[in-house]
Amino acid sequence: MKNLIYSLLKNTQNCFLRDYLLFHLLAIVLTYIIVMSGFDWWYFKVTRIAILQNILFPAVILGLVLPFFLPPIFYIMGRVQKSAQTINVAYALFQAEIVSYIISIFYKSITGRIPPIYIDPVIDISKKFNFGFLENGVFWGWPSSHTTVAFAMAVTLIMFYPKNKVLKYSALLGALYIGFGVSISIH
Repeated sequence: MKNLIYSLLKNTQNCFLRDYLLFHLLAIVLTYIIVMSGFDWWYFKVTRIAILQNILFPAVILGLVLPFFLPPIFYIMGRVQKSAQTINVAYALFQAEIVSYIISIFYKSITGRIPPIYIDPVIDISKKFNFGFLENGVFWGWPSSHTTVAFAMAVTLIMFYPKNKVLKYSALLGALYIGFGVSISIH
């Protein structure tokens, strides 16, 4: 358990320091531009196509299941292969999931974005946020937890295996699939 939470607080804090803070600010500014320009609403309207939703809905399930199974798979592989690096990857994946989820929940707790209305997709709610602490819970808001966790896992794998092109591209494609899938089906 000690290895699992090793430097967890420090790693979480580091996500808001130095250059990483610039990434947070960039994401906020880009989101503001995407929402205020109308692109967000346009994207929502043009992607409500049944075939797209059928093809991409499995990304929602993958985004829920993968974080639970990937770290234990790496842990078991590390134990079987007697590979300390693979065991460390399991711990790092789990930490990346926790940290990215904490960051996502933090932002959601203050942005309170109103969820899409599935009954009446004609009403433009894309610019409606309930700013303030827990104004709309922690499940609806910005950013997508599915996407945040998927990219955190992908970056972790890329950092541990930078020369493995198959793993690198598979991890990025998987994160993109989850991101697009949830944006088209449940977001």
